[in-house]
Amino acid sequence: MANLAGTTPASALTAARSSQPLLTIEGLTVDFSGVQVIRGIDLTVARGESIGIVGESGSGKSVTWLAALGLLPRTATVSGSIRLDGEELRGAAAMRLDRIRGRRVAMIFQDPSSALNPVIRIGRQVGEVLARHQGLSGSSIRAEAKRLFELVGLPDAERRFDAYPHELSGGQNQRVMIATALAGKPDVLVADEPTTALDATIQAQILDLLTTIRRETGMALVLISHDLGVVSETCERIMVMYGGLVVETAPSESIFASPRHPYTQGLLAALPPFEGALRQLVPIEGQVPEPENMPPGCPFAPRCPQRMAVCEVTIPRLAQTEAGGFSACIAGPATEAQKPLSLKTSVLA
Repeated sequence: MANLAGTTPASALTAARSSQPLLTIEGLTVDFSGVQVIRGIDLTVARGESIGIVGESGSGKSVTWLAALGLLPRTATVSGSIRLDGEELRGAAAMRLDRIRGRRVAMIFQDPSSALNPVIRIGRQVGEVLARHQGLSGSSIRAEAKRLFELVGLPDAERRFDAYPHELSGGQNQRVMIATALAGKPDVLVADEPTTALDATIQAQILDLLTTIRRETGMALVLISHDLGVVSETCERIMVMYGGLVVETAPSESIFASPRHPYTQGLLAALPPFEGALRQLVPIEGQVPEPENMPPGCPFAPRCPQRMAVCEVTIPRLAQTEAGGFSACIAGPATEAQKPLSLKTSVLA
């Protein structure tokens, strides 16, 4: 039977949805009181994909996602496009964003001690998400919260429901944050420095947990970190940010095997090797420039050992590399002497 004019078969809609990116950010800029801190970000997230976003503090990693989720203060001016399954989120009504945050896109914030309410039991905090986004109530909330606590490896899950955040360790509170984020069954989980202030053993456990949950649920994972080693075995693709710009993006293997941008090379050279001969670490001289004092050309030029005169007056655009990634550098590829000596830098190695 022929379809009615103007209608599309459900199978075609499903195929179109699966072929397009789950989340698309185009031309994102963020200004605070006239000072631009995000200077044009383009990013796509596919269903089930894991992306690592790395860079030093002040590079714009967290601000990018706070802007995408409409969580910046009113003093921020956001422009560009943020689309989830084709739906434009920038400028969307507050009620619409409230339904999306936690349900479609969830975020694990950097510091659980400040993100969790200290005077509310953790079971109730998780229960609020379950009630809002899954419509649960009463004993169903307690049962589902217990299941989530067990899923994230929180010991003695039944008793923890009535505990306060101060009664748990930092690692346990981080697991509560993950459970809260998973409570809405999100399509995208944004983890902002989820292993900050945790010891190496707990870091590895949290990263392994996020990887396992992503594979089992099919959600996409965006892992924000200042450490390339943290994302090396967790993410399929890495995006390196500096000065409010994307300076390099490529599959993880390409980033570690053949980093193209001098900033990426510097991040890798500053990481200690976990095997092989010991070598002297090479720090990146200088500091990330303040947004109000951004250089006129490439933002990394003042710290770059490969800089040329043109770098100080021209902002390079992302260009495709032979390895299938993109790099924003006029100087070109690294020499053999500039490549890191060891590529196995993950905390999970």
